[in-house]
Amino acid sequence: MGLMADMTRRKSVETMQREVGERSGLRRILGLWQLTAIGLGGIIGVGIFVLTGTVAATQAGPAVVLSFLIAGIASAAAALCYAEFAGLIPVSGSAYTYGYAVLGEFVGWIIGWDLLLEYALIAAVVAVGWSGYVQALLEAAGIPLPVWAQGAYGSAPGRLFNLPAVVISLAITAVLAMRMQWGARFNTLIVAIKIAAAALIVIAGVAYVKPERWHPFMPFGMHGVVTGAAVVFFAVFGYDMLTTAAEEAKNPQRDLPRAVLLSLGIAMALYFAICLVLTGIVPYTSLDNAAPVAGAFTAIGLPQVMVAISLASVCGITSVIFANLMAGARIWFALARDGLLPGWFAKVHPRWHTPHRTTFLLGLVTAVASGLFPLDELAKLVNIGVLGAFIVICSAVAVLRWRRPELERPFRTPLVPLVPIIGVGFSCWLIWGLPGITYVRFALWLVLGGIVYFAYGRRHSRLAVHN
Repeated sequence: MGLMADMTRRKSVETMQREVGERSGLRRILGLWQLTAIGLGGIIGVGIFVLTGTVAATQAGPAVVLSFLIAGIASAAAALCYAEFAGLIPVSGSAYTYGYAVLGEFVGWIIGWDLLLEYALIAAVVAVGWSGYVQALLEAAGIPLPVWAQGAYGSAPGRLFNLPAVVISLAITAVLAMRMQWGARFNTLIVAIKIAAAALIVIAGVAYVKPERWHPFMPFGMHGVVTGAAVVFFAVFGYDMLTTAAEEAKNPQRDLPRAVLLSLGIAMALYFAICLVLTGIVPYTSLDNAAPVAGAFTAIGLPQVMVAISLASVCGITSVIFANLMAGARIWFALARDGLLPGWFAKVHPRWHTPHRTTFLLGLVTAVASGLFPLDELAKLVNIGVLGAFIVICSAVAVLRWRRPELERPFRTPLVPLVPIIGVGFSCWLIWGLPGITYVRFALWLVLGGIVYFAYGRRHSRLAVHN
């Protein structure tokens, strides 16, 4: 076979659907609400408890709510496309698997390789945010950490290593590797705590809102709103992570599409409410810090609420780390199972029934990144990769509708090709708003991925071996 034929070979939808029933390494233990909790765990976290404040202070002002609206439109279009694929191809791998089935092996590989980095970095970003809230609580209790352990080198004088971020990354890794059922129950509990915390922010803060704080509403202009949307987009995806657990869902064709749409809808409602409350209770210029929600409630004289929110934030942000490490490990597992990475990574633990090798390795990478790199540098690199995956998913839905209209789809994306076009258009727009250095770093990662594919994956792919 020629190079182009290798790069464009596809695993058919029917083959993937058939293989779902043949695979028994992973246990089907996740119901609708556990899947929805994974989605909410991935979406709600640093976005509410950190990014709402920093983006309002530095880029959008009170119009941060518009930044979330713009990002939410792009995310909703992509969510509808994810929902269709989740019902049609309920296989671990999410965007990688869908791209492989529709657009060919090389496109699938690039997306899978891209998502490996993205999920690890998202988990690292969130671990740094988690650390900020833990340290705020420790300082309030009068037991601050040594300066060297408070953050990455260069984030402030005297800091060398973010110890709390490393500890939480490794702890979540251990829970995920040992038993998915335990992890899912733990995640559902802390997501419930997180939603309660989000509701507390709105309920406790609404009485202190002063509408005059919303003026000027758009102090940085429309450019600031769009730039803010490109950053907060980080906070409005996460439902894609639940689709990586397709082979652990009890009824994936019914529950995966529902969980995707439920998780995004609940999260967006909370984001809008919290943006308005937070910028209404304190000046938006005061929100640029590691724990802006806690700081805002301290400023208005509600330290008890600050402590409650900080405790819930610590619990809630933990679920984001859980969702990203789970998703990244399963992407890695799927790549290896298809032969694009060494088969050693595709082993399932005989007793735990989890992809333990990829889970431990990804957790180690996340721990190192969260310990050594500042939050803002990590966050900038994350968004471009996920936006790229969204472009592929939205394109693939339209292509498969044209190529295979007869396939039975448990959920159908409405208004195709309009919705996919909206998803692609908004994603491209948001990519355009990212800093130039982000493109350079992303390109270097993709070049490395191309080298790995042509040196190993192309020859060892299961499709190449079987043909």
